[in-house]
Amino acid sequence: MPDKIITIERHIVEQQRAYPEATGVLSSLLYDVALAAKIIARETTRAGLVEILGLAGKINVQGEEQMKLDIFANEMIIRMNSYTGRLAVMASEEMENIITVPEEYEAGKYVAVFDPLDGSSNIDVNVSIGTIIGIYHRLSTKGPGTLEDCLQKGRQLAAACYVIYGASTMMVYTTGNGVHGFTLDCSIGEFLLSHPNIRVPAKPKYYSVNHGHEQNWSPGVKQFTRWLQGLDQETARKPLSSRYIGSSVADFHRNLLKGGIFYYPADAKRPQGKLRLLYEAIPLAFINEHAGGYASDGHCNILDIQPESLHQRTPLFVGNRELVEQAEKFISRYDK
Repeated sequence: MPDKIITIERHIVEQQRAYPEATGVLSSLLYDVALAAKIIARETTRAGLVEILGLAGKINVQGEEQMKLDIFANEMIIRMNSYTGRLAVMASEEMENIITVPEEYEAGKYVAVFDPLDGSSNIDVNVSIGTIIGIYHRLSTKGPGTLEDCLQKGRQLAAACYVIYGASTMMVYTTGNGVHGFTLDCSIGEFLLSHPNIRVPAKPKYYSVNHGHEQNWSPGVKQFTRWLQGLDQETARKPLSSRYIGSSVADFHRNLLKGGIFYYPADAKRPQGKLRLLYEAIPLAFINEHAGGYASDGHCNILDIQPESLHQRTPLFVGNRELVEQAEKFISRYDK
């Protein structure tokens, strides 16, 4: 905990000073995200009271039933950013096509891609869920934003953040100059700096994976998991503890702070992987790398993958660099 009280607005402004050429638009955009997160957090903490738990009876583009809170979060982020003049276009995991800024408003120079409520299947059982957002500079020069503006490599991100709604609400963001975490003080309605300059701990503690899919994993992933458990005879190591929540943001957040690896590999039933490249994997990989970690699809850096479609899926291994690189080695060796 820092020895002085710093709000997220103050922190964003101070970060901006490191870039003399900055116009302040990105700073304002990040503060818009923080405001949307406060509103979503308000609803998640009283969801049962206002009857927005449960299914909404709609199917999203992924073929999954949407939760009522999913829809609320999605609409809140869109409404918060449609009229500011900061964004040219948006893309959401919940919507099939890009979301253009209404014609009556000026199109800005940034692009936002987001998963409005990651882990929403956990809503009804009061398990931590989250919001993930990636922000890019637009590629097009004028007019409404385009699909190509959204389909950019992670290396081109201007900023990324996630918000975790749990025992407390916390927002973690980076603009490439350190990773910083803020906890929402509900009594004053402000995000306060609680975790400055987050770094992935050098000594990992946990591995996070859904063992329920193990029978469908490739030989490389199975052998890598045995290595994590200290069961690989060739390279015996002290085993890591297993922790799995089933909410990507929550699993990632714990391992970012405590050290370890979260992975959702491809398998026989999902050869392309399950997680969305654009909305989940790339923003989390960007945050993780700027905290000293590494993210891979099992073969290469997630941030170097060129997205080809809005809802493209990918395997994901993210956490301590040593662990992710070992995953790549096992996959390369055993998955011929």
